[in-house]
Amino acid sequence: MAEKVRDLRSALALLERMPDQLIETDVEVDPMAELAGVYRYVGAGGTVKRPTKEGPAMIFNHVKGHPDAKVAIGLLASRKRVAALLDTQPENLGKMLCKSVENPVPPIDFEGDAPCQQVIHKATDPDFDLYKLVPAPTNTPDDAGPYITLGMCYATHPDTGVHDVTIHRLCIQGKDELSIFFTPGARHIGAMAERAEELGQKLPISISIGVDPAIEIGSCFEPPTTPLGYDELSVAGALRGEPVELCKCVTVNERAIANAEYVIEGEVIPGVRVKEDQNSNTGYAMPEFPGYTGPASDQCWLIKVTAVTHREKPIMQTCIGPSEEHVSMAGIPTEASIYGMVEKAMPGRLQNVYCSSAGGGKYMAVLQFKKRSPSDEGRQRQAALLAFSAFSELKNVFLVDEDVDCFDMNDVLWAMNTRFQGDVDVITIPGVRCHPLDPSNDPAFSPSIRDHGIACKTIFDCTVPYDLKDHFHRARFMELDPEKWLKK
Repeated sequence: MAEKVRDLRSALALLERMPDQLIETDVEVDPMAELAGVYRYVGAGGTVKRPTKEGPAMIFNHVKGHPDAKVAIGLLASRKRVAALLDTQPENLGKMLCKSVENPVPPIDFEGDAPCQQVIHKATDPDFDLYKLVPAPTNTPDDAGPYITLGMCYATHPDTGVHDVTIHRLCIQGKDELSIFFTPGARHIGAMAERAEELGQKLPISISIGVDPAIEIGSCFEPPTTPLGYDELSVAGALRGEPVELCKCVTVNERAIANAEYVIEGEVIPGVRVKEDQNSNTGYAMPEFPGYTGPASDQCWLIKVTAVTHREKPIMQTCIGPSEEHVSMAGIPTEASIYGMVEKAMPGRLQNVYCSSAGGGKYMAVLQFKKRSPSDEGRQRQAALLAFSAFSELKNVFLVDEDVDCFDMNDVLWAMNTRFQGDVDVITIPGVRCHPLDPSNDPAFSPSIRDHGIACKTIFDCTVPYDLKDHFHRARFMELDPEKWLKK
């Protein structure tokens, strides 16, 4: 029987058994821009500058400056791999996550010695140095510094005691300092830090790196699907059918993911803001999911690191911001959120949802909608409005019929070319808050935009009107099994 996937190592073992899904290299690589530069060509995909492609995950066995560590990248940079790691089919991922959110399995405490604490480095040690302990890469020569891109940040609300896990932009700023960027109003741990600051308190935080892919996917849900007080580790528990195990941190009053490869412990310091590129002065942060290198923020919060713990011979996990990996982590939970909201409002009409690579998993969704009667005409547009409600950062929605493969953008564009007229099938909703990382969401781009981060949300209705469906049958080929003709 195949080993269950419950941590990074078992996930990599599964991919190793799958053809063409994992490669390793023993050639030494510099984590400063070179590592990401290599993977851009091998398998990044997504909105990364061409040439790139969707390819295998990769393990670098020899990382310059880190003789005892490896770096894994691209684990989730393929919908096929994500489906295999979650033991389902690619087209079922959104529905599976939707069901998991509705049936959470809360985390529990780990019994015994946690794997993530096999080796302990405390900040009080004279040779403690984040730069040497954590092989965090820079993605480009312009980056503000080394970034931890797949750190599962876990914290507790100072008033209510509720927990949450989210992924944030973390940049190493010194031997025992990290900057953390909170998108205003978008993440629960940001709200926890703001409340702790109001109380004049430090916020204990753990950052777990190299974990079960179910945790990485589940941690990317956002309100209203998972409101403040909903611990997204419960999604991973539901996906696995057993709870995520947590351990007590060594130096702060918080918990961490017990089977992580690395855990960084620390405290978010109240009343302190950090200039993200204070060490490089490049003006840039790191490549973000839309495909552009984001500007450095001068309003990052400061984490004072108190310890780094890790497994023996640890494996650092990282990703390229604009890659297919981000599409998987952000897009699949978005699909689940949209599917759940529309299914509750109009059961049985929405067949599936896809948040495509072109939108980085956040900006664009394709809704496959089935009109079952004349009274369903117009409901497809209502479904699009619900999609915008389910996920506020969504910018464009494409509506297609049930005979169009929503996961194939060529098929979606075919529907646009043969079932769409611009003067009647474009619905615009101007002046709505969207996402600040889209550079076109700015007053300089359009006089209709009043503030940065506001956009015109758009619906492209590429469905056939119900009363014309008989005139839009696709060519009907014979249904058969081609294997008889393909045998060698």
